[in-house]
Amino acid sequence: MARKNLSQCSSDNVVVVVEEADNSNNEVEEVISQSTLIWRAIKLPIYSVALVPLTVGSAAAYLQAGLFSLRRYFVLLSSSVLIITWLNLSNDVHDFDTGADKNKKESVVNIVGSRTGTLMAAYTLLALGFMGLTWAYVEAGDVRSIYLLTCSIMLGYIYQCPPFRLSYRGLGEPLCFAAFGPFATTAFYLMHSSQSVIQRLPINGTILSASLLVGLTTTLILFCSHFHQVDEDEAVMKMSPLVSCALTLPIAKLVVSYVEENYSDKSKIFMAKYFCVRLHAMFGAALSVGLVMAKSYIQRPILP
Repeated sequence: MARKNLSQCSSDNVVVVVEEADNSNNEVEEVISQSTLIWRAIKLPIYSVALVPLTVGSAAAYLQAGLFSLRRYFVLLSSSVLIITWLNLSNDVHDFDTGADKNKKESVVNIVGSRTGTLMAAYTLLALGFMGLTWAYVEAGDVRSIYLLTCSIMLGYIYQCPPFRLSYRGLGEPLCFAAFGPFATTAFYLMHSSQSVIQRLPINGTILSASLLVGLTTTLILFCSHFHQVDEDEAVMKMSPLVSCALTLPIAKLVVSYVEENYSDKSKIFMAKYFCVRLHAMFGAALSVGLVMAKSYIQRPILP
């Protein structure tokens, strides 16, 4: 018969049950407290993907023409958070439908026990978020901004929702790059246009370069979120880059080293994406500060 040994961490958050079978094969099952599951389901650090494109785009607008609206910035930030929440909740619902999240204890659907309720909440938040974006667009008066943000949201939809589910075909990373980089960051830059200023903000090399860099660091987070669920992805034929090996992106040396050292330990490899979140947030902050500081040294708007 199997013998069970219980060991409890000092934080009382995680209890590890080790079953030693007669055949000497050890199986480790992680039992996580409800509070830890809720914290993981909220994914608070992941919301840097709402903050960074907006902040970088706003800094680029200030560099280009000295334009910045604090009220518009916070409306856009709130709207972005609502839309990212829609993205996370609907992703949990559709991964639940395919069975990819069958063993994912921090899935919102598994926690609340209602697929329909989770989906309804997701689309309510999407509607509220888009209302905020529309208000900001009316204030800015630049139709290019709302077109780009609509494209970004559509990419989020085809990334995960039926009948498309392109993330299951290994296309999640390119879609993430385009949505948060060239589309969202450029759109937030244009959202700081002013109807009282005749000159329209140009889409130039500065904002395009910044948006590409934001897209890369955002994609890095998604890429590293696959490591702890390779088996589950394979089981439902979800061709993430770690399953199909068809798509790869450069990863920072620190993240590579961490993944190489902890690849076989799912409890540790889970944290790889959060290292990427730190990298993403720090990079976005540094890029934004650099753009704002550059304004002090430039006496005229940058030409397209």
